[in-house]
Amino acid sequence: MKQAVVLGGGIGGVEAAIELRKKGLEVEVVSDRDYLFVYPLAIWIPTGERPFDKVRMSLHEIARAHGFKVTVDEVVAVSAADRSFTLKNAGVRTDFDYLVLALGAHKMQHKGKEHVLSICGAPEESLTVKERLDALIAKGSGTIAVGFGGNPKDSSGVRGGPGFEFLLNVHHRLKKLGLLDKFQLVFFAPMPKPGIRMGEKAVTTMDSMFASLGIRSYTGKKITGFEEGAVTLEDGTRIEADLFMFIAAGDGHAVVKASDLPLSEAGFVETNGACEVKGHPWLYAVGDVAALEGPDWKAKQGHIAEVMARTAAEDIERKITGRGEQPSYVEDVCILCVMDMGNGAGLVYRDDKKAWFIPMPIVGHWLKKGWGTYYRLRKLGKIPRLPGM
Repeated sequence: MKQAVVLGGGIGGVEAAIELRKKGLEVEVVSDRDYLFVYPLAIWIPTGERPFDKVRMSLHEIARAHGFKVTVDEVVAVSAADRSFTLKNAGVRTDFDYLVLALGAHKMQHKGKEHVLSICGAPEESLTVKERLDALIAKGSGTIAVGFGGNPKDSSGVRGGPGFEFLLNVHHRLKKLGLLDKFQLVFFAPMPKPGIRMGEKAVTTMDSMFASLGIRSYTGKKITGFEEGAVTLEDGTRIEADLFMFIAAGDGHAVVKASDLPLSEAGFVETNGACEVKGHPWLYAVGDVAALEGPDWKAKQGHIAEVMARTAAEDIERKITGRGEQPSYVEDVCILCVMDMGNGAGLVYRDDKKAWFIPMPIVGHWLKKGWGTYYRLRKLGKIPRLPGM
C-alpha cells in the first residue's frame, strides 16, 4: 500500500488526509498542534457567540473516524533534492511515497505588529481579543479599530472577510447591550476599495452599510506602522484606539522560503492545476502554502483549499492506477462565503461570469452557524460531503 504524508493539520491538510484514505493510501498527518482550528468560525470567539473549544476539533478524533495517523511535531525543513522533510523532534523523514504540503502561510510583517491582535493568527490569540473586548465592555466605552493588510506581491492572500465579520458582530453585540453610543468603531485598509475581489456591488453595499452604522473608514492609504494604542498611515493620519484587531495578508511560509522548492515572487509553492509541485511528481502543495492559479480576483479561502486537496488526492490516485486524465482545480476557483453580521449575513459569490452579494437578514446568521455544525459532523465522518461543499 502506498504511503502519503500530509504536512499540516489545517482545513486543506485534513481534507487531503480524508480523501487520500478514501483512495486506499496509508496516510499520516503531521501538525504542530493536536487540533484543527476552524478559522471561519473564529469571528464568534471574541463576542462570546461560540466558545474556543467549539471552534477547534481534535485531530486524533478526526483521524479515528477516517483511519489515518497523527504525529504532533513541528516541520522545520523540506528538501526536494533529498525527497525529505525534517521534524523538530523526530528528525529527517523519507518514509513516504507521496508528500502533501499543507503548511498554510505566514503573515506579512508590519512595524509594531506586537501592538495588535488578530483572529486569523495563532488560535489562542482570539481568546486575548475576547479578554480585551470584554474589558472594554465592562468599562462601558472605547474605540475599536479593525483592519486588514495586503501583500503587493500576491493579493490572493488578503483576509478581508473575517475583518468585516468581526467588526459587524462587535457592532451587533454593542447594540444588544445598549452601549453602541458609547463606542466608536473604525475600519482601515490600504486598498482604495477593500473587498473589491467580491465585486463592485459588494464594495458599494459594505460602504453604505458602514456609513449607515456610523463606522468610520480609512482606506487607500498604506499602513506605515503600529504602536501602543495607534496605527499610522502614509499620509500621517494617526488612528487611535483602545483595541486593534488587524489581519495581515498572507506571506510565504518560512519553511518553504528556506527550501529548494520552486516558489513564486511572494514565496508560495508553484504547482500545476493538479497541485503537483513543478518538477516533482511525488510532491503536492494545497491551500495557503501554494501559489493560487486563476483570475485576478482569486482569493485563498478554506473551500478552495479543500478543492485543491481533493484534486491532489485524485491526481495521486491517477498515478497509482494509471487511469484517468490529470485533474485541475483551476476551473473551480471562485469566491464563496457567508459573511456573518451577527443579526444576519450576506451571501457572497463570484466566478468568471457573475458576482453576487445577497443580503440575508436573520436567516443568514443561522445559515453560517448551520455550516459550522455540518463541517464538524462531516469531518467526524458522521455525514457525507454535500455536493459543492
